Amino acid sequence: MNIRSLTRGDGVVIGAAVLLFIASFLELYSVSGYDLDVNAWDSLGMGLGIYMGGVIGAALIVVSRCLPQPRKVAGLDLGTVGVAFTVLAAWGLFWSLVDSGENTDAGSGLILGFIASLLLAAAAVATPLVGALQAALVPAPRPAAPQPYGAQPPGGYGYPGAGAPQPGQPQPYGGQPQPGQPYGGQPQPGPSQPQPQAPQPAGDFSPFWFAVPVARPLFAEDGSQSPIAELAPGTWYLAVEQRGANLVAQTQDGRRGVLQDTSGIQRG
Repeated sequence: MNIRSLTRGDGVVIGAAVLLFIASFLELYSVSGYDLDVNAWDSLGMGLGIYMGGVIGAALIVVSRCLPQPRKVAGLDLGTVGVAFTVLAAWGLFWSLVDSGENTDAGSGLILGFIASLLLAAAAVATPLVGALQAALVPAPRPAAPQPYGAQPPGGYGYPGAGAPQPGQPQPYGGQPQPGQPYGGQPQPGPSQPQPQAPQPAGDFSPFWFAVPVARPLFAEDGSQSPIAELAPGTWYLAVEQRGANLVAQTQDGRRGVLQDTSGIQRG
């Protein structure tokens, strides 16, 4: 599960669900002339059927968003089922508030519960439609500047000239003599020799980190239209090559594929 795929709309859903759960423990209603202490849990139909129905719907929406692949229940998408639960909870609390009964006043638990359920249902329905609610809830950390693809870090294993003795230092036993140096002699000070540079990628393209605004599929490099992975928002990926309007991206587990939809990506 990837919590970085959660959006601002999902954050509103989570907050409204917490508020709805708290409201279920507050006073549900009051009757004139009677001292009652009744909350939603005194009736299982109200507590489990309506209040917890909205909370369960919010949980289904959040879980569906965090899963790498969509899950279905009886042929229905998990997130769609969650949205239906939130709408039904708001609908039930609305009529409980309107038709509270004669000489009966709605309590704080019923009023707060209706407000929370209305906010919950509105966020669940509006998130796929409103762009402002689709922004990442947890911003991704800024990546370090990438090195050219295929280059070795300076001084690391395989770097040209790594481990070569400096002028004025003795050569290790068994080492190879440097150009112009007698075999077994000490290295002589002289002008430093230029080190060969790591090969640069062809063309003017330089690899860069990027993040996608919404989940997008990554297709195989052979041109087939079968996705090999899904890029999730809030995660940084490395673009290693450009093919026309498409990018060849590398995931964190080393898989490479073609990103066909590059609109709105955020460069690192």
